[in-house]
Amino acid sequence: MRSSHPRSAAIAALVATALATGLLAGSADAAEGAASADQVRIHDIQGTTRISPLNGKQVTGVEGIVTGVRTFGSRGFWMQDPDADDDAATSEGIFVFTSSVPTVAVGDAVKVNGTVGEYVPGGVSSGNQSITQIAKPAVTVVSSGNALPEAVTINEYSVPAEYAPAGDASAAGSINGLPLDPSRYALDYYESLEGMNVRIGTSRVVGPTDPYSELWVTVKGWENTAKRGGTLYGSYESQNTGRLQVQQLAPLAQQPFPVANVGDKLTGTTEGPLDYNQFGGYTLVARTLGQVQAGTLAPEKTKAQAPGELAVATYNVENLDPSDPQTKFDNLAKAVVENLASPDIVALEEIQDDNGAKNDGTVSAEQTLTKFTAAIAAAGGPAYQWRTINPENNKDGGEPGGNIRQVFLFNPARVSFTDRAAGDSTTATGVTTEKGHAALTHSPGRIDPANPAWTDSRKPLAGEFVFRGRTVFVIANHFTSKGGDEGLTSAHQPPVRSSEAKRLLQAQAVNGFVKDILATEKNADVLAVGDINDFEFSGTAKALEDGGALYSAIKSLPKAERYSYVYQGNAQVLDQILTSPAVKNFSYDSVHINAEFSAQNSDHDPQVLRFRP
Repeated sequence: MRSSHPRSAAIAALVATALATGLLAGSADAAEGAASADQVRIHDIQGTTRISPLNGKQVTGVEGIVTGVRTFGSRGFWMQDPDADDDAATSEGIFVFTSSVPTVAVGDAVKVNGTVGEYVPGGVSSGNQSITQIAKPAVTVVSSGNALPEAVTINEYSVPAEYAPAGDASAAGSINGLPLDPSRYALDYYESLEGMNVRIGTSRVVGPTDPYSELWVTVKGWENTAKRGGTLYGSYESQNTGRLQVQQLAPLAQQPFPVANVGDKLTGTTEGPLDYNQFGGYTLVARTLGQVQAGTLAPEKTKAQAPGELAVATYNVENLDPSDPQTKFDNLAKAVVENLASPDIVALEEIQDDNGAKNDGTVSAEQTLTKFTAAIAAAGGPAYQWRTINPENNKDGGEPGGNIRQVFLFNPARVSFTDRAAGDSTTATGVTTEKGHAALTHSPGRIDPANPAWTDSRKPLAGEFVFRGRTVFVIANHFTSKGGDEGLTSAHQPPVRSSEAKRLLQAQAVNGFVKDILATEKNADVLAVGDINDFEFSGTAKALEDGGALYSAIKSLPKAERYSYVYQGNAQVLDQILTSPAVKNFSYDSVHINAEFSAQNSDHDPQVLRFRP
C-alpha cells in the first residue's frame, strides 16, 4: 500500500490505491508519439510539467540504475537514467511501485515494462501533488554492481528564493499544467528532481525527530532564522524554501533513526532518492544518512511574577486523561512549576474526560484534574483549584469519546474566582453591570455555545477573577484545527486553507463578546487566551483584534521569538494571549519547552503574560 511510512491502518486504507489517473494527462497525440518511439527514457516519462505526458500509458524497456530500494510501507524502488538530457525541467529518476518487496538491489541496471501513472499521496481530495511512477512492473536485471548516477547537490545556491508559481486560475489554481521553471521556483526545482539521486551537506535541523522517524533540515542556514535555531514562518508570503524532510531507507530494526532537536546539525553527506509524501511533501529518503551533532538547546524557564504582578498562562496539554502514564502528568506538572514559575491562572486546553478516548458517554474530567493538580502540588507547586464546564458528549471535536475542554486552574493564595450562577454546556454567559462595573451573568460560562461557529468545536470558557481587588476577565479558547487545509507543497498555489472560514467566525464571536465587556466598562482587564490554531498575522488574529478590542501580545516579542509550535520545519504561532487596551506594560514569554524537542510532553509551547492590573 502507498504510504511514506506505516503510520496507521486508517491511513494505509486511505492510500490503498497505487494509481491516480485523469490528472491533466498530456495531449493524446504527444503521448502516443512518445509511446511509439524506439525507446522511452525516464525523462520522456517525467516530461516538463508535474504530470507525465505518458500518464496512463504502457511503456516497455525503460532503462535505469537502481538508486534506492524500499522494502516497507510503499514498497518499490527508484531508478535513474545515467544518460541525462539537457533539459533541467525533466527529472531523470522515477519510482517503480512493486507493491511486494522488490527483488532488485542498489546498483542494478534494469529494464522495466509497466504502466505510467500519477499517484497522489493522501488522495486527490488532499490537494497534494502527484508522484509520477511506473506501476504493475515487469523488471529485468541486466547487470549488477554498477556505479550510481552522480547525486545532485541541493544547497542554498541551487534552491531558488521564490517558493512557487501562482496557480492557473482557469484550473482551480492548479500548478500541475504549468511548465516547470526550476531556476525560478523552489517547488519547481524540487519537482524537477523527483525520483532522482540527491544529496545535502551539513544542514541545521529545524524540525525535531518525530514518532515516525523523520526530521526536517534547512539547506539555507540564513533563511528566516528563529532565535533558537529553527526557521520562522512569519507570513504567507515568506515561505522557507530551504526546508526538506529527511527519512531513511533502512528499516528501523536494522538502523535506528537518529534523535535530533531543533538547532542540532545533520553533518556530513545525506544522500538518496527525492520522494514526495502526504506528510510534508518533498523528502530525501536517505540511503546514506549523516550524523547528528547535538546542539545546546535546553527548555526555557520564565521568570517568576513579582508580588504585584498577575501571571496568566495558556497550555495545550495534548489530550491529557487518567490513562496517560504518570510520567506525563509528572512532566507536565514539573513544567508548570519550574518552567512556567507557577502562574496565578493557567488556562488548559485538551483536558479529556475521566476515561479518555473511551466512547461511553463519560464527560466529567474530575479524575483528570484531580490527578494533574495533585502532580503539580507534588512538584512543589500551588494547590491549584479549577473551574470548567463539561461539554456535551462528542459535541466539541477532538478524539471521539475524549470530550476535550478548556479548564481554568488558579492559585487561591494569589487570586480568587468569582462564581456566578455557573453555566452549563448549552447556556450562554452574557455581560451585565454590578456596582458600576462589568460582570458575567455566568462565571464560569460559555460564550454563545449555540452559535454554528462552535459546531464540533470547543466553546470558549469565560471566567471572572479578582487579583488585589481588581477584576480580570479571562476567556479560554481552543479554536478549530487546521485539519482539511492543503499543505504548503499543494498542487494548488496558494494552497486552499479551508479551515480558516470557521476560525474566522469563532474569532468574530469572541471579539464581539469582548466588545460587550468593554462597552460596559471601557477599562476592563480582559485576556483572551488559548490554542487559537492560527498565526498572529492571520485573518483569525485580525478578527480577534477588530476595533482595537484585543491585541495579540506575542507580537510584542522580536520576530525571531514569535512561535509556539513547529510543523514541518516551520516555527509558527498557534497559541496566543490577547489583551484588552487596559492591559498595559505587560511582559510576554513564549516558553519553549516542547515544540523544538524530540522528547515532548505536549506538541505546544505554553505562553505566559505578566502584568499589573
